[in-house]
Amino acid sequence: MSSPSAPPAALNWSVDNCTIERAMGVLGEKWTLVVLREVFAGIRRFDDMRVRTGIPRQVLANRLTTLVGNGVLRRDPYREPGARLRHEYRLTAKGFDLYPIMIALSEWGDRYLADPEGPPISYAHRDCGAELHLDVTCADGHQVTEKRAIQPRPGPGAHPRTETSSP
Repeated sequence: MSSPSAPPAALNWSVDNCTIERAMGVLGEKWTLVVLREVFAGIRRFDDMRVRTGIPRQVLANRLTTLVGNGVLRRDPYREPGARLRHEYRLTAKGFDLYPIMIALSEWGDRYLADPEGPPISYAHRDCGAELHLDVTCADGHQVTEKRAIQPRPGPGAHPRTETSSP
């Protein structure tokens, strides 16, 4: 029989200002990451995204509006000869900062969800062509390979949990 473990220290800290929760407010809907996958692949036009992915028109419009409104994408106008003004969607610096997240999701999906013949997309270093893989390193430069060696702890914006804080 094992002895009861001490309650996790995380219970002492509020999650009211959790940046993961805030990020999921921007990115958490399924189609949002599909839209980002397309833009990262160079697909920038609404109709191209809609046809390629099958995203319903209104859902795509809503996802693009959310991403533009949160500064992840920007709208650049263009006009084909004889056509009305339209917009392309391009990554902002904030959007490009999502690349490691997209690669991490892809690596996880490749490991656990890929078809038997392998992953449908791979990411390569443009300069040398080698496949990319994400690594976790600490601020002192140590590569962290053991997942259990990672420890969440309160950051500089952490607030002690109070009775009125979220659980």
